[in-house]
Amino acid sequence: MLIRDAEEKDVEALQELYAGHLAKTPPTTNTDITLWRAFLETVRQNENYHLLVLEVDGSVWSSVTLILIPNLTHGMKPYALIENVVTHSDHRGRGYATALMSHASQIAFRAGAYKIMLMTGSKKESTHGFYENCGFTAKEKTAFVKRFDES
Repeated sequence: MLIRDAEEKDVEALQELYAGHLAKTPPTTNTDITLWRAFLETVRQNENYHLLVLEVDGSVWSSVTLILIPNLTHGMKPYALIENVVTHSDHRGRGYATALMSHASQIAFRAGAYKIMLMTGSKKESTHGFYENCGFTAKEKTAFVKRFDES
């Protein structure tokens, strides 16, 4: 098992994860590989953006996005956001997402972040239990979302 930042070679695996395994109703994603490669190159140059993948035997089975955000409060310590936690449905229950969440937490901790936040649209107790087992709580904050897309 290898956890690393996504690379150009991961584009097709990431497209499959996002389109087929991220949620019951997959998000609308652009399938233009050139745009995906350009996006990956842009985020790889940003030290505060981590598109992490978990690879087993050369195949990417899980991914998570971690973004570190500079901050003026809390002693100017950054905070972090986690988004797009996904594991291929054929490979769930093997600890891949847990390993990725732990790795993302370590990156945030080493960067001096004072907290990590995430939101989930899932209503499943198993999903909520997963996040709680990763050290997150739903009791501290209330999330509000304003959408600008058609979803």
